[in-house]
Amino acid sequence: MSAAPVNPVNPVKFAYWVPNVSGGLVTSRIEQRTDWGYDYNRELAVLAENNGFDYALSQVRYMASYGAEFQHESTSFSLALLLATQRLKVIAAVHPGLWHPGVLAKLGATTDHLSNGRFAVNVVSGWFKGEFTALGEPWLEHDERYRRSEEFIRALRQIWTEDHTELAGDFYRLRDFSLKPKPLNTPERPHPEIFQGGNSTAARAMAGRVSDWYFSNGKDFDGVVEQIADVRKAAAEVGRTAPKFGLNGFLIARDTEAEARDTLREIVAQADHEAVEGFGAAVKQAGRSTADGKGMWQDSSFEDLVQYNDGFRTGLIGTPEQIAERIVAYKRLGVDLFLLGFLHYHEEVEYFGRRVLPLVRELEARLPDTGAGTETATETETEPESVSAHV
Repeated sequence: MSAAPVNPVNPVKFAYWVPNVSGGLVTSRIEQRTDWGYDYNRELAVLAENNGFDYALSQVRYMASYGAEFQHESTSFSLALLLATQRLKVIAAVHPGLWHPGVLAKLGATTDHLSNGRFAVNVVSGWFKGEFTALGEPWLEHDERYRRSEEFIRALRQIWTEDHTELAGDFYRLRDFSLKPKPLNTPERPHPEIFQGGNSTAARAMAGRVSDWYFSNGKDFDGVVEQIADVRKAAAEVGRTAPKFGLNGFLIARDTEAEARDTLREIVAQADHEAVEGFGAAVKQAGRSTADGKGMWQDSSFEDLVQYNDGFRTGLIGTPEQIAERIVAYKRLGVDLFLLGFLHYHEEVEYFGRRVLPLVRELEARLPDTGAGTETATETETEPESVSAHV
């Protein structure tokens, strides 16, 4: 793969969902040439870092659910992938309520040293009530889960950066706690990067106050503009730099648009209805308690939920040229990173690196070197039809 020109200011970054749970990234009976085992994922990690990916995100499920019968634990799996690669950063998803921040801080510091500063965490506030009740842990309602997550992140950052930690919180208590060695402090980051997700008002406000990165479920242009504005406003209110913005997307790149659309139609046509409906019921219950109805997945259709983080809604479906143009349009709105899922990982990650990424870099090189800023979509950047219009 020949090197493509890169815009020197903030080139958009790419991450992929690690398929460390069975069932792939779509809840469908369509063939997915993807495997949840370690050997497959080790090869995938090397392939990804050689095809332009900066990050990988290890998923976390603690028990069988909605098409994911088998799961590898996220932090140990992340360490294995870090040791198998040289440049790739790996983000381990973790749940406050099932982890203590001091214990995770210790694990993270060790992993950071073993990987030469490539470890990160994604703090998941929780959507699956059954996991908590099965483990005998209390299930908090929506905004309380985000209060706990914020306290968790504050504790984690303090442990990683200060000599002694004192915290008398509502959920965690630390008394003269000291961690040595600390994680690596590099010019790129003072401690392992802290990601979080969520679409709700509580999630956006928390991201502005404490997180390094904010992950959004799949969104169209208008949805991205709204979320970025809310997160930046929350950060400004407490006088901190706004977190960077990551956007989920399920990428279907084919030589023709018709091939890509046919693939999408087939994925949805072969959806596992029982699993999709069960997942939808669980996640909508988890967010229904928000006062303003902006909880995660609250406006997701059946078709959206076939890709369980609304990945079709981002519209990365078409030819390499169409997808590259759409990625750069999102970048102009303020998206710093794309978190991608694929149907057939090995083949499609390689296709992305060979066919899509060089086009992205060429388009980026034409942008003015002003960094990403929130704009409205231009007249040439049109929204795709809804998912349901194509199935």
